Amino acid sequence: MTVPRGPAPRTGPEHLPDGAASRAAEDPADVLARLGRSWTWILASAITTLVPGILILVWPDETLHVLAVLLGLYLLVTGAFRFVEVFARDEAGQRLAGLLVAVLYVLAGVLCLRNPLQTVAALSLVVGIVWLVSGILTLFTALAAKGMPHRGFVLGAAVIGILAGIVVLALPFESARALTRMLGLWLVLLGLVEVAVALAWRSALARARATGPRGPTV
Repeated sequence: MTVPRGPAPRTGPEHLPDGAASRAAEDPADVLARLGRSWTWILASAITTLVPGILILVWPDETLHVLAVLLGLYLLVTGAFRFVEVFARDEAGQRLAGLLVAVLYVLAGVLCLRNPLQTVAALSLVVGIVWLVSGILTLFTALAAKGMPHRGFVLGAAVIGILAGIVVLALPFESARALTRMLGLWLVLLGLVEVAVALAWRSALARARATGPRGPTV
């Protein structure tokens, strides 16, 4: 997902004195935090959701093995993006929720790549659970972050993720083709919502730079 999935934006990177900036750059946690706050990183995460959805819709007649590989890679890469975004969050509760989402995506990706799970029921179960749980955790993060700019976009992404998980889990799929079309449509929708979140975060960062105190950039 995503979109789950969505990220928990902050008010932007802090301006540090020259010496402190050079020391912070050497800290991997600080580097990951700045990367996770970047709107381009959020946009890249959205693209990793959008592209597999488009590929699945363009080639709906591919084998179930190909579908499992695409979904597995999507989940693994998205898990990596979610892990980096954890470092951009301040509160312990938000970090824990983000870490749980990242671990969930990675585990689900590994399961999708395993041959014994390459069945219609297994794929729909794994992807549906991931979207549902990550959507709930993203909803919690958005509600808990009082000062989050453009919170409505993140809440919308969370609700769509929850709906996607419920639909995939509730509807029986009698053929791989039906499952493929359904997953492809949801991936494209989630990807578009995450693109909107990235653009909203870009706007928030631009306003923060325009209205914030002037100082050396990092």
